[in-house]
Amino acid sequence: MFLCIEGIMHTNPTQTRQQVVDAALVNMIVKDSQPFSIVDDAGFRQFVGVLDSTYTIPTRKALKEMVAEKFKEEKERAKREVEKATAVSLTSDMWTSIHMDAYLAVTCHFVNEQDTLSTVLLGVGHFPKAHTAENIAEVKKVLMEEWGIQNKVRCLVTDAAPNMIASSKILKVRHTKCIAHTLNLIVRKSIDNTPGLEEIRGKARKLVSYFRSSTTAKEKLCQMQQQMGRSHLKLLQEVDTRWNSTYTMLQRLYEEREPVSAALVSMRTDLTPVTAEEYHSVKECLEVLSPFYTATTELSGEQRVSGSKVIPLVCMLRYAIAKKQPQVLDDKARQLCMNLTRMLGECSSHLETMSVMTIATLLDPRFKAVGFCSQTNAQAAVRRLTAECATIIENEKDQIMPVPPIPSTSSQPEPATSSATQSGGGLWDLLDSHMVERQVRNATADATVEVQRYMADPLIPRTEDPLHFWATRKNVYPHLHKLALQFMCTPASSVPCERIFSKAGEIISKKRNRLSPRTVEQILFLNRSHTR
Repeated sequence: MFLCIEGIMHTNPTQTRQQVVDAALVNMIVKDSQPFSIVDDAGFRQFVGVLDSTYTIPTRKALKEMVAEKFKEEKERAKREVEKATAVSLTSDMWTSIHMDAYLAVTCHFVNEQDTLSTVLLGVGHFPKAHTAENIAEVKKVLMEEWGIQNKVRCLVTDAAPNMIASSKILKVRHTKCIAHTLNLIVRKSIDNTPGLEEIRGKARKLVSYFRSSTTAKEKLCQMQQQMGRSHLKLLQEVDTRWNSTYTMLQRLYEEREPVSAALVSMRTDLTPVTAEEYHSVKECLEVLSPFYTATTELSGEQRVSGSKVIPLVCMLRYAIAKKQPQVLDDKARQLCMNLTRMLGECSSHLETMSVMTIATLLDPRFKAVGFCSQTNAQAAVRRLTAECATIIENEKDQIMPVPPIPSTSSQPEPATSSATQSGGGLWDLLDSHMVERQVRNATADATVEVQRYMADPLIPRTEDPLHFWATRKNVYPHLHKLALQFMCTPASSVPCERIFSKAGEIISKKRNRLSPRTVEQILFLNRSHTR
């Protein structure tokens, strides 16, 4: 069963002392991933007794019920918030626990009443079924219906897994691939296809593993760092699924190359050290990869508008590589540049023609058309934005003055209506059709004027909040403001879901291996409330 929650836990000022401490205990369990059995620990009971001897510590069962009740309250709070949203975008991801239980999470993103980006965790639950597109789509459909957002979803962001992409087609929701996963694929393949660089990476992994697992090596490295007047910094190991961890591993190893080399010389080991020439290659490769590391970090930010940054960032990455390539002297770094250029072109060429991303970029007053690599694509995006704006204007006019329906040209007789309607025959057909055409032309003309006025305005600084711009311009560009609420809420990546599962790894541990999937849901939801 999938439930939900998001919001900040509040304490009622009318609560008794017992209730206040109970709430604090629930918060501690959720925030610190403590087991329910902590209330039975002698040390904890003694500690609480010293703090407040009048407090009655709840039983494990009572504490679990308190968590469930808080979960229910926060779910209702979250529903009220989502109900007010004009439009939403979703992210989704799957995860398998250490007990081999599969979980599916869905997060919801929208611009709230305070004109800031808000994130709500719609559901994270046990997924025992086969991971088919149909089963995934069914769960998402149930969540969308439960939250009343089936007509509000503008985009679904996931990784490139075929079942995730297919599920969006079944739901008839626009889909976009997580840009963080795309960048990870681009860089990982570029590194793998660079002769010599993969060998250096393998050496680095072995060195880092040695200094992290051997107490003697660890102490010797600290000793060398101290003798050289350096801070005691540990080496960092990479994670196979995240290219940026490879970057930080190589970066830290390069920075600490002198104490590492000195420590290796003083110890007997069969490890092959990284040579001076290889360190030079690492240095130049890190310089080539630096813009990608910055882009990955920036696009993974959750509380900032990010979808509108995708096209400008890819454009800047292309520029950065093109600028760097003539300056590179090392053969490996030069080959890496060539691989990145090719992979970036193959994996991101479609971005400037995707309606979701292109309109979001235009509606970001920091970028507009300047954020595009191709001005031809930018102009096509302006036409799409104008069409979207005209649709909103037409809908508003229809509400004020409904357009008479154009009589059917079918040879089949129309259903009988009133005698007054019948007496009109086809007398007014031409006038009615002219009225429709004129209304469409007027809407397009009005939309063109509004879009051109907005596009002519100067860009705001890149460090400013685009949502603040729209909050102060809603009366100047009323129809574009409505579109901004729809398109500016799309995140660039599915990182919000990944963060949930990172916490899940802490919650579902050997110390808490008897938690039911339902309890895991509740704790994850409530923990999400704390970190919002």
